[in-house]
Amino acid sequence: MIIIVVDDEQDCQLLFKQQFRKEIKNNQVQLYFAFSAEEALHYLQDQLTDYIPIILADINMPGMNGLEMLKIIKTSFPNLKVFMITAYDDENNYLTAVKYGADAYITKPIEFNKLKEKILNL
Repeated sequence: MIIIVVDDEQDCQLLFKQQFRKEIKNNQVQLYFAFSAEEALHYLQDQLTDYIPIILADINMPGMNGLEMLKIIKTSFPNLKVFMITAYDDENNYLTAVKYGADAYITKPIEFNKLKEKILNL
């Protein structure tokens, strides 16, 4: 399973690799990282999206934010699962994420056991 993590904070790469190390080692999960919404959209346009079941995206990023990216992804690639991640449990962001078609809304700190369960049960 391929997971694209979209977050402008580079240290998220180490965190996700540590949290998913068992699944990576067992070839259950492949993680790819994009450090902006624009980078993620370029990556999606160049890939066969049938092989990308899930995107984990931060909401607050410079440039295009995660909600704007979500709207584009769900319009262009409606079958992709997109989980929105945020440090701020904001009702407006939640309602916008739901309106744009988010498959999950996760607040930080991320409970990785629950996240893995959601991902692996897709």
